[in-house]
Amino acid sequence: MKRPLLIAPSILSADFDRLGEAVALVEAAGADVIHVDVMDGHFVPNLTIGPPVVKALKRVATVPLDVHLMIDNADDTVGWYLDAGADIVVVHIEACNHVHRIVQTIHEAGAQAGVALNPGTPVSALEGIIADVDLILVMSVNPGFGGQAFIPTTVAKIEEVVRLATAKGASPRIAVDGGIDVRTAPLVAAAGADMLIAGSAVFCAEDPSAALGAIRTAAVTTLV
Repeated sequence: MKRPLLIAPSILSADFDRLGEAVALVEAAGADVIHVDVMDGHFVPNLTIGPPVVKALKRVATVPLDVHLMIDNADDTVGWYLDAGADIVVVHIEACNHVHRIVQTIHEAGAQAGVALNPGTPVSALEGIIADVDLILVMSVNPGFGGQAFIPTTVAKIEEVVRLATAKGASPRIAVDGGIDVRTAPLVAAAGADMLIAGSAVFCAEDPSAALGAIRTAAVTTLV
């Protein structure tokens, strides 16, 4: 049975002075997950938030927190984010020394584990881990900043992830992050993505609630 499509607004594009209000707004609009981008200024050229903010968000969010670690030292610090209340933790395969160990640590904490791929990283990098994770995150922009343009080759890459998962007898949720809006949502959903992460298209819209609904409608209509 096909899983329902999830919409995960990314707070990277929200007003950091009013994060609690931003979370409440998109939850009321039907957000399924809140996506939290953690950046260290090393693995990606931006610096965002850490465990204290994740812990604060956990107190106000009523849907799962998907914490995306775009950091060099996830091997050493993943426990911080699990202790802060992350429901899903996604690490970058490019930045992990021991990705299987991190996945095991995440699962032992009772959270879901995901692995992310940058645009330049081939799907073959997932060969040894895809059967062990709950989620594969395909980056459709080079990570670091919101508001970037969607990379068109992402569609074929999602299809390749689906083929690899099928070949391995695995069924991870497939998320996509970067440049997701009403135009690109149908493309990635048709390719096999079932969790769409949208930041600027939601929080920079005049009506974020309507924008979130429009992205969901655009994607779901493609699947009918």
